[in-house]
Amino acid sequence: MLSIQSLMKTFIARDGTRVHAIDGVSLDVEQGKLLTLLGPSGCGKTTTLRCVAGLERPDSGGIAIGGNTVYDSANRVLRPANQRGIGMVFQSYAIWPHMTVFENVAFPLRVAKDKKYSREDVERRVNRALDMVRLSGFGDRAATQLSGGQQQRLALARGLVREPSLLLLDEPLSNLDAKLREQMRFELKRLQLELGVTTLYVTHDQAEALALSDEIAVLNAGKVIQRGTPHDIYHRPNCEFVADFIGSTNMLEGTLDGAPGADGRGRVTTRHGAVACTFATPVSAGAAVEVIVRPEDIIVSASGAGENTFSGRIVNRIFLGDLIDYEISVGDDTFRVRARPEWDFGIGSNVAVSLPAEKCIGLPRPVAGSPEARAHHDAG
Repeated sequence: MLSIQSLMKTFIARDGTRVHAIDGVSLDVEQGKLLTLLGPSGCGKTTTLRCVAGLERPDSGGIAIGGNTVYDSANRVLRPANQRGIGMVFQSYAIWPHMTVFENVAFPLRVAKDKKYSREDVERRVNRALDMVRLSGFGDRAATQLSGGQQQRLALARGLVREPSLLLLDEPLSNLDAKLREQMRFELKRLQLELGVTTLYVTHDQAEALALSDEIAVLNAGKVIQRGTPHDIYHRPNCEFVADFIGSTNMLEGTLDGAPGADGRGRVTTRHGAVACTFATPVSAGAAVEVIVRPEDIIVSASGAGENTFSGRIVNRIFLGDLIDYEISVGDDTFRVRARPEWDFGIGSNVAVSLPAEKCIGLPRPVAGSPEARAHHDAG
């Protein structure tokens, strides 16, 4: 449904230097799927979305929607935004305060240049869109009388009213409080599944991306760093930047003892001793590596021994109801551990910290001064 090929977009910074906002991005999105562009501020995700929408003109590359080319630098094709068959929801909602709920949703139909909608057709489409977002019966209400969550639903209804082939969502939940954001995630997921509309979603919120996406493309410095399912991105990051950006993680520096086996298993010498882990990418023996392990994958107990088990001491803890968040000192390092409440240790307790080998991922450590190391530093 959406094809982006070798997209480039540069801006001139205030100091006169040229900045690559998008640096050769290529992405395809299948019909009915939701792809999230995820990354820190300035990584190029919103610029990519705006290029797809027709709100920014790329320097080069190509964009096709539903098999129809809307931008092609080589053949000088540039179709305007109102001819791209898209719906878009902005971070700010952009609700018209002087209009009713009904008229806000009807607005894209009334100003459409490519098609004339009859009064009956407008009423049918608007009522259907309001029903989809669970705002039936609110049509006559002033838009300003809606709550924040209801205004977000109204913006979604307006984006869907023309039944677009592609829906673009630019940080649509960022203005809501935490509880409302959680509720709206379920609403968005329900709508996307029910309608089967192809969706390109932009956010810097990792939890949002993991909850909503069929696939995630992690961007940094204008490039796609990794693309995959939420499970793969979270559990099998391909570099230190992705591991550090997606959720919390613990990192141990070390040196690979020998080439990993056929199953990807290898042993890394760290300052705490040998750590067995799994490598997703080829790494040579003797290479500098980073071992990452998620806080929820670490096992903490009163005592223990064996592979990847170290002695530690509880230096801090936060009770979260269903979990306890620990900071555990292991030598000169502090491990972040999330454990079930039944494993309840007080501050100062001596414990055993076990890192399951199948949960430990080994990654090549970026060479100082390399583009990867600079990107990681800039994002941090």
